[in-house]
Parts: sequence; C-alpha cells; structure tokens
Amino acid sequence: MIRDLPDSERPRERLERLGAGALSHAELLAIFLRSGATGISAIEVGEQLLGHFGSIAALGAAGVDELRAQHGIGQAKACQLAAAFELGSRAAEERLSGVPLDAPERIHELFAPRLAFLNHERLVVALVDSRLQHLGSSEISNGTLSETSAHPRDILRPVVLRNAHGFALVHNHPSGDPAPSRADREFTRALDDAAGLLQVRFVDHVIIGRPRTGREAYFSFREAGLL
Repeated sequence: MIRDLPDSERPRERLERLGAGALSHAELLAIFLRSGATGISAIEVGEQLLGHFGSIAALGAAGVDELRAQHGIGQAKACQLAAAFELGSRAAEERLSGVPLDAPERIHELFAPRLAFLNHERLVVALVDSRLQHLGSSEISNGTLSETSAHPRDILRPVVLRNAHGFALVHNHPSGDPAPSRADREFTRALDDAAGLLQVRFVDHVIIGRPRTGREAYFSFREAGLL
C-alpha cells in the first residue's frame, strides 16, 4: 500500500518535491483516487485503469458509468476523475481562446482531446468572429455508435443567437477512421447551402478520428476541396 512506501516514493511527496511532471500517469491518478481497493494500492488501481482503457486520452473520454464499473472505483471516485478530465479539456479550450480557427490542425488540436476516444458520435459547432477567433462551442447532439442526428437549423441556431460571423462543424467517428461517409458529405452540402442563405461563413467541417500508420487523425472538408 502507499502508506507502506518510503516517504520519498509516495506520489504526493514526490509531486511536492519534484513537480507533477516527474510523476507517472498511474501516480497522478493515485493522487486523485486517494485510496486503493482491497489488497491493491491507489497506484495499482491507476495502472489497472490505464491497462483497461489503453491511454490517458481514452480514460478521459470514459463516462462515469464506465469508470464506476472498474475495480476500486466507486461513484465518488468516478465523478472525481470525470471532473478532473473535464477541467483539463476546458483548460485546453481556454488556451486556444482567441486563436484563429483558420486551419484544420487547430480545430483538431482544440477538439481531439474531448472527442477522439468517445464510443459514440458527438456533434459540436465552434463559433468564430470575423477574424475566425474562437468564440465558444455548442454541443448539438450525441449519437449512436454509427450516426448522429441533426438538421442544418440545429447547427445554425447558436450561430444566429450568438451573432457569430461563422462557424466550424466538428464531429468524431468512434471507429477512429475519419473518412467521411456518404451521409457526412450530403449533410455538409446541405449545411453549406443553408449557411449561404443566412450569409454566415462555414469555415470547415472536421471529422475527428485517431491516427494510425497511413491514416491522418482527422478529415477536413475544406482541405479536401469539398467545401
């Protein structure tokens, strides 16, 4: 157990002495968890979480119910972890506040931490001003494993209500393959037509996936010449 470790090896003491960057993923998780389970330390619970989900990013995308199902994680710990990862996502979003979303790489950088490892589709509209600086985001829908449900008016409603100059549409593919489906292409064309009627700028539609050898981590309709 952690209490049996020398003071110099305990996560909290190491963090205080060396800084958070010196700790392993499991040690950082142990600080949030505070205690382990029967027969295993908080560090070992952290290691089991990482082994089950495969990465910090995938762990951060897990819902409370998924976390609570893991050994040593009750409702309180699951909520604590979910809150911690949400704060991290919001901090990343704040760092890009005011940064122009004028390239798909920046849109991917902003939204991939929150979307890339979800096991369902999520559709988000990112609002921008006349300099394409990020004004805020609005989640439009959560879908099933294979599709999300929305209408162009659902996308454009927050753009009009916030009096934004334009927007970027972002959604994820749970499979990890960001290649657009036929439905993605048709929806993008319909949304582009609707945005033109309202005279708001449709900056891009970026599909978030996960990188793999020979495959990009995202697909940009603008970059592909489809918008």
